[in-house]
Amino acid sequence: MEQITREELVRKIESAREKLDQSINARDQYDEILKKSVYLDSLIEQYIVAGY
Repeated sequence: MEQITREELVRKIESAREKLDQSINARDQYDEILKKSVYLDSLIEQYIVAGY
């Protein structure tokens, strides 16, 4: 797993959250929302594991 800075990881988390919110608001297909949710969860997990 690549090591990224805290700031970059936070930016990725914020961007992923915004994209997920947009998909939910647009009533996108369940599979698309799930994919974005799983990606956001993986970023949050990386943040926690890194100890930030």
